Amino acid sequence: MKSHFQFSNKQRNGIFLLIFIIVVLQCVYAFVDFSKDEVPVNQEDINAFRRELDSLRLVELENNKPKTYPFNPNYITDYKGYTLGMTTDEIDRLHNFRDGNQWVNSAKDFQNVTKVSDSLLAEISPYFKFPDWATNPKPRTNSYNNSYSNNNTPKTYTQKIDLNKATANQLQKVYGVGEKLSERIIKYRNKYKGGFIADVELSEVWGLVPEVIERIKNDFTVKTPRTINKFNLNTATRDQLVTIQYIDYEVANNIIEERALREGFKSLEELTKVEDFPIKKIEIIKLYLHL
Repeated sequence: MKSHFQFSNKQRNGIFLLIFIIVVLQCVYAFVDFSKDEVPVNQEDINAFRRELDSLRLVELENNKPKTYPFNPNYITDYKGYTLGMTTDEIDRLHNFRDGNQWVNSAKDFQNVTKVSDSLLAEISPYFKFPDWATNPKPRTNSYNNSYSNNNTPKTYTQKIDLNKATANQLQKVYGVGEKLSERIIKYRNKYKGGFIADVELSEVWGLVPEVIERIKNDFTVKTPRTINKFNLNTATRDQLVTIQYIDYEVANNIIEERALREGFKSLEELTKVEDFPIKKIEIIKLYLHL
């Protein structure tokens, strides 16, 4: 081992010189910047890349915007009206108008009822979608003499046509009932085996306004009502009540609680005092109840 660590003066000087050179080179590598001051850049490519990023960003923003689809303004809810930019007063005016069983049939009618500004109307009216009978009403001519309503003499029960057997052609003879409305009446009638229970169910057909319903009732009536289960209002159970159209479990429970407080209902009209009762549908609900 001794021979490996014994050096002459020349060898020792050579070793020190080698170590010094290594240290100097490491310092130069560590502290000296060999990079070029200017890096060649193609500004045109960078601008093109930025434009592409901007266009992609705009497309993404457009895709994330809430989309508005065509809708019937007669059925605007509070939330829908808020998203459209309507004020609370404007929404309330529309709801009060609809509570009177009246319909908005044009953008002008909508503005007259709600009092919305011209700018807001111009923004949302392109999305209005009204039924065909409102946008393209059939002209009433003097030669239209097939309507039953031309005869002002009230018809007796025997003279009227059974609503459960009436054809589409017969219904279309009533002024205001076109092809679409007659199809809806028959479609609603066919939903239930046996058809209508009573004339009041005409109000359930979408698009039939009260004036047209009255014209229909002048010439048609339900003579062969479908058979239904009628429940005694003062003895019906909750499970029986929920089988009635427009009555859910909550309303059924409220009816039973009100019945207990009153010690029985004296008339069907007292149902309007029940909490959360669908008052607008009471005439339909009464078809399934008796005292």
